[in-house]
Amino acid sequence: MEHIYRVEKMADLLGVSRSGYYDWRDRPVSSRMIRNQKIVQDIKNIQKESRDYGCPRITNALRMRYGKIGHNRVARLMRENGLLARPKRRFVHTTDSNHGLIVAPNLLNRNFQAVSPNTVWVSDITYIRSKSGWMYLCVFLDLYSRRVVGWSLDTDMRASLVIRAWKNALAQCGRIQSMIVHSDRGIQYCCQEFRMELEKVPGVQQSMSRKGNCWDNACAESFFSTLKREIGLRELIFRKDDLQAMLFEYIDGYYNTRRSHSYLGYRSPSEFETEYAFAVSVKTG
Repeated sequence: MEHIYRVEKMADLLGVSRSGYYDWRDRPVSSRMIRNQKIVQDIKNIQKESRDYGCPRITNALRMRYGKIGHNRVARLMRENGLLARPKRRFVHTTDSNHGLIVAPNLLNRNFQAVSPNTVWVSDITYIRSKSGWMYLCVFLDLYSRRVVGWSLDTDMRASLVIRAWKNALAQCGRIQSMIVHSDRGIQYCCQEFRMELEKVPGVQQSMSRKGNCWDNACAESFFSTLKREIGLRELIFRKDDLQAMLFEYIDGYYNTRRSHSYLGYRSPSEFETEYAFAVSVKTG
């Protein structure tokens, strides 16, 4: 049952004067409050378009619109309006390193910085649960721009999954002169079939993480965490074709082309590579 109380009674209960209440009620909305309301709406639009951006990326996006705006202010507005991004989750590593195959040395050694495109690629496999069972995604990631250069999806983790992703990456990359290809020690990467594919490309050296050390391949692990959080894979996907389309939209239509990366100065991988190509063209005249 709804109760209606007189202003006098409520003012007495709250310990405020009636004149103070009416002064507060009739006070014009401040310019800062109006601006905050607009910022909150912009945050909602950014989150809707940009798949769960957290506070740092949202702050950077807002600075492009408003100029100077403080990180603490954005964080407060997000917190007050329930707009915090979903927290990162840890995902189980899937590849099997318990085998007797030859293991490549750790050439990367946690040096996750590349000086140009197509000099260091990292690869990994993750699982995605569906209504028809587990599906497996393999990606190759360019450490220079963090761009996903190739990927493949299947219902098993055979070597063919990795080989398809590798061939897809080669099909869209430029000239390779010297490149490290790093992964964990999974049997899919150690097997003869994949090694033979690597040997077909001059200048490619294989590198592998230490046993049981996911931090040696942290960039690939981080990508999978980002993908699963932002694409919303909590809901089960019914068919492989549905998931394939969803991954294509995310990776090729968003992650590579529009998603800003803090490592890249809040630019997308495509923007970062375009800037590199322009700098090279200017330098070479």
